[in-house]
Amino acid sequence: MTDSSQTAPISPDAKPRLPHGVRLVHNEAHGGLVLLAPERVFKPDPIAVEILKRCTGEATLDAIIDDLAKTYSAPRERILADVSALLRSLADKKLLEL
Repeated sequence: MTDSSQTAPISPDAKPRLPHGVRLVHNEAHGGLVLLAPERVFKPDPIAVEILKRCTGEATLDAIIDDLAKTYSAPRERILADVSALLRSLADKKLLEL
């Protein structure tokens, strides 16, 4: 049996955001930005940080993808695949709301 949430595409109109109690903050001990959740700390890589900064609950997935593709002059399809995988993984860990 497979979990359909892992394979279900994220709606282009989804407005990803950090849930209550989860924050992206600077932490000297961890050497940069970390994702703080109750009783958990995650050290995202620089690319994940750029994605998480855009997950404010205001921008749609489509807008985030377009912004990243423009900012990094990268193929939109590749950005969509990579961002969707990251967001789905974070959502499965309850670190992001879609």
